[in-house]
Amino acid sequence: MEEFILFIRKMIWIDDLDLQLVISRCKERQVPKGKLILRKGQIANQYFFIVSGGVRFYYNLNDQENTTWVTFKNEFFTEISSLNPQKPSRFNIEAIEETKLIVIEKKDMDFLYGHISVWEEFGRKIWEEVTVRMIDQILNFQTLSAEERYREFMNNPELLQKVPVKQLAAVLGITPNALSRIRKNIR
Repeated sequence: MEEFILFIRKMIWIDDLDLQLVISRCKERQVPKGKLILRKGQIANQYFFIVSGGVRFYYNLNDQENTTWVTFKNEFFTEISSLNPQKPSRFNIEAIEETKLIVIEKKDMDFLYGHISVWEEFGRKIWEEVTVRMIDQILNFQTLSAEERYREFMNNPELLQKVPVKQLAAVLGITPNALSRIRKNIR
């Protein structure tokens, strides 16, 4: 829980009493590599903070897995397009390695938003960061070549080391063969 407390304190100033209330609404969870955290069709009811490990969001189309998002340590995530409207998820969320999570139920997050004013600031900052990452990813798809997108990914060694080539290619929007050619050209 210490990692999460440090993360919170980097994002906002929060007094010890309010912090204890936040922590009282959190649970720790270990997820083995390959295990689903959320299955397509389920309704998301939790927020997650990654203490260690990583997860990927993917969907199946034409008998093929398409990875759309990968995130690692010190990141918050949820399947927001399911959680907020309480609709069935269009994605599977899978641990890509042994992953330790802090879990906050939606009802508990709503409670914290209603009772701790700085927690709303925390939530706003988290979702602003996620939104910027999503906008960057969309803009990169629209303006960069596949090789340029891969070079951007090279700034995140954890992504290159931990995500299998097939999944990385899917995130980049290219085939594994195209990714192999790009990697060969860069070396």
